[in-house]
Amino acid sequence: MKDVIKKYIEEEVKAIKNIPIDGKIEEVVNIIYQKVHIDNGKVIISGMGKAGQIGMNIATTLSSTGTPAAFIHPSEAQHGDLGLIQKNDVLILISNSGKTREIIEFQELANQLYNNLTVIALTGDLNSKLAKVSDECLFTGNPKEICPLGLTPTTSTTVMTVVGDILVVSMMKKINFSKKDYAKRHHSGYLGEKAKK
Repeated sequence: MKDVIKKYIEEEVKAIKNIPIDGKIEEVVNIIYQKVHIDNGKVIISGMGKAGQIGMNIATTLSSTGTPAAFIHPSEAQHGDLGLIQKNDVLILISNSGKTREIIEFQELANQLYNNLTVIALTGDLNSKLAKVSDECLFTGNPKEICPLGLTPTTSTTVMTVVGDILVVSMMKKINFSKKDYAKRHHSGYLGEKAKK
C-alpha cells in the first residue's frame, strides 16, 4: 500500500511540474491589476462542483490579500446573483473540461449584462468552448486523474489549486502587498495575531 501511495504522490507532483509556464499568468495579473486596482472593478470567480470550491478559495484568498474578489455559484447566478457583476469586473471561470453547461451559461448571461467583460478561463482543454470565449486561458496541462476510474477530480483539482495560488501571490507582488496591509484585512485568529507583530 505504501508503494501505491508513493506512486499517487509522485503523479500529483508530476502534474504540478507540468503546469505550463507560458506567460499567461503574467498577462492575467496585468489584466486584473488594470481592471481592479486602476479601474475599480473586482474579480468574479465561478465554477461548478469541485471547481467551484477551488474558485471560492481563490476568491477569498485574493480578497484577503488586497485584490477584491467574489465567488458566484453558476446556478445562483441565474436566480439574481448576476447583479453582483459590474462593468469593470474580470470573470475567472473554472472548468476542467471547459464544457460545464452552467459555466458556459454563466458567461453568456454575464455577457448579456455587460458585453465587454474580460473573461479568464482556468481549464484543462484549450480547444473547449470556454477557452474559445475567453480573452485569456490559464491552462492546467490537463493531467490524468489518479482516480482509478479516471473520473473523480483529483490531479486536475490539485493543479487548479496551484495555479490559483500562483495567481494570488503574483498579485500580491504586483501591488506590493505588505504584512501591515494583511493585518488590516485579517484581524482575528492566529494569522491575524502573527500579521500584527
